[in-house]
Amino acid sequence: MTPAAADPDDVEALRAALAAEREARLAAEARATGAEARAVGAEAMIAHLKLVIAKLRHDKFGASSERGRKLLDQLELELGELVATAAEDAARAENQAGTRPGAPPRRPSRGPLPAHLPRERVVLPSPAACPCCGGKLSKLGEDVTETLEVIPRSWKVIQTVREKYSCRQCEVITQPPAPFHPIARGRAGPNLLAMILEAKFGQHLPLNRQSESYAREGVELSVSTLADWVGTAAAVLSPLHALIEAHVLAAERLHGDDTTVPLLARGKTVTARLWAYVRDDQPFAGPAPPAAVFYFSRDRTAEHPKRHLAAYSGILQADAYAGFGDLYLVSRKPAPVTEAACWAHFRRKVFELAEVARAPLAAEAVRRIDRVFEAERAVNRRPAADRLQHRQSVVAPLVADLHAWMLESRGKLSRHNDLAKALDYALKRWPAFTQFLSDGRVCLTNNAAERALRGVALGRKAWLFAGSDRGGERAAMIYALITTAKLNDVDPRAWLADVLARIADHPASRLDELLPWNWQRAQTPATAAA
Repeated sequence: MTPAAADPDDVEALRAALAAEREARLAAEARATGAEARAVGAEAMIAHLKLVIAKLRHDKFGASSERGRKLLDQLELELGELVATAAEDAARAENQAGTRPGAPPRRPSRGPLPAHLPRERVVLPSPAACPCCGGKLSKLGEDVTETLEVIPRSWKVIQTVREKYSCRQCEVITQPPAPFHPIARGRAGPNLLAMILEAKFGQHLPLNRQSESYAREGVELSVSTLADWVGTAAAVLSPLHALIEAHVLAAERLHGDDTTVPLLARGKTVTARLWAYVRDDQPFAGPAPPAAVFYFSRDRTAEHPKRHLAAYSGILQADAYAGFGDLYLVSRKPAPVTEAACWAHFRRKVFELAEVARAPLAAEAVRRIDRVFEAERAVNRRPAADRLQHRQSVVAPLVADLHAWMLESRGKLSRHNDLAKALDYALKRWPAFTQFLSDGRVCLTNNAAERALRGVALGRKAWLFAGSDRGGERAAMIYALITTAKLNDVDPRAWLADVLARIADHPASRLDELLPWNWQRAQTPATAAA
């Protein structure tokens, strides 16, 4: 009962109605306060998660090297769910309150939309006269609201017309030459080929799924047709891959690693290998652009790295794989490769014991190793001479202290102890682990190679296996092109499309102009002019 509905002469009824209304208002205010408190708590949690994610992305060494990938994925998933839940609750609260949906009272400030995107101006119709008095209106200004939108993928057929002309006097027929096609007598344009290659090897989307996606858009392209295009495009791009391979193997220091690749065999799959060698001089401020090369093999025998690095005699940053052993021999021709071990591998072995077994000695080892990583961060991307000076004055005492502690702790442990095995991993290879103290070009970890192979590890879950040895070799070649483009902050799809459109008519003596780092420099003035 409300005061309006109560009998004006019934004082008690009026008091009861007033009390009921007051209670309802207080309950509504309590619900609003609770909703606001939950919203504030959600915003605080979102801000906290964003900060944690930013820190994990910023950190390159230490604990993030072991837990970073898994923890980062979990935090981003949690953040996404939390933001979606907060947005859903806000929209429902606005609808219940009768406010205009899509205009929440409290939203974090957002930055402007990318300036390089084209703008489409949509002007809403304004009244021709004042709605109050009918008088003439004069424009005071305008408010612009920007909304990010996407144009769905569109297909088109390009008809290239070559008109024929005949001479009335000599009857000679004249016609422009046929244009170049990335695939001889093929019907695929360079942008389509680049999209297929980048989707298969960059986004790990198998050809059968691509074929199904294109069919839903009204374009029937069979898997065999797509596969034919992939093989032909790989052959067209092979000269560029050869230049990247030569650039990588000319490095003073290489990162090397390998990962498993299922290979289709008779009625089953066997475990093949994909090898990665990465040239990355950025940690010691080297001028050479980064690049990566991949190789495929059916097994993991030592003959493969020996063949890959047959003419190489620089520094190899890698794990303790025994197959690299022959490369380090003094008697090797043309010269021995200098071994540089990976501290991340060593730390990972100890960290697992500290996290799983809760071993105090393992935790102490992790703490001491982290001190080395922390000191090393100060000279990341500094010239080799500066890195060497800092290491000899700051890092070397920490390493010596760690080594002494490891020897002392190892003497107290049984040879069957897991921590003893982890310490032996480093102690038996101590010259390789301390190589970075005498050479400013050496990195503390082999993370560059592991990052290059991460795409392969993700792709295994999508494409399941390589169909043949030739397929593995072809995948290795395209992986090298796409990974090298990404290392140089180049969009692989845009680069591949431009290269496929130009490579046949491009002079062989100037083919290096199409390499990702040179291509990017050539594109920058054109982009600025546009």
